[in-house]
Amino acid sequence: MIVFDLECKAAGHRFEGWFGSSDDYAEQHARGLVTCPVCGSSDVTKAVMAPHVGRKGNQLPDQMPKAVPARAQEADAGPATAPAPAPPLSPQAAAVLQAIAKAQAEALKSSTWVGKQFVEQARAMHYGEQDNAMIHGEASPDEAKALIEEGVEIAPILFPVAPPGDVN
Repeated sequence: MIVFDLECKAAGHRFEGWFGSSDDYAEQHARGLVTCPVCGSSDVTKAVMAPHVGRKGNQLPDQMPKAVPARAQEADAGPATAPAPAPPLSPQAAAVLQAIAKAQAEALKSSTWVGKQFVEQARAMHYGEQDNAMIHGEASPDEAKALIEEGVEIAPILFPVAPPGDVN
């Protein structure tokens, strides 16, 4: 299925036309079957339009999804639309988050990524089996709760951190 923006040359009306392919459009246009839904004129041409380029899978939407006509919903078996983005932050909240992110980045510079070994190494340091050092890594919520209950001093990383091998 392909969607073209069409324009009525007689009165300048713009509208969408849905076709099985570009060839289907050309054939219907040649036979005079493509007409303006407002005034009925068959003097219709393709209007200039921007192509739809989907965003990368790891990017957030930059705006609310646009409404899709009912006939498009039937033809489109694509993925569900992404949730609406969060409302913009106040300048004060943005400044606080930037300060926290900067402090976290500075702290991580002097810390070593230990990945899935975080729980074991944090416990070993707490019980004196290993020299104390700044480390960061992965722990499930249950593992983190168990460490806290044992008295191991840990803190969450507030902003996501990609493991060193996963950064491209």
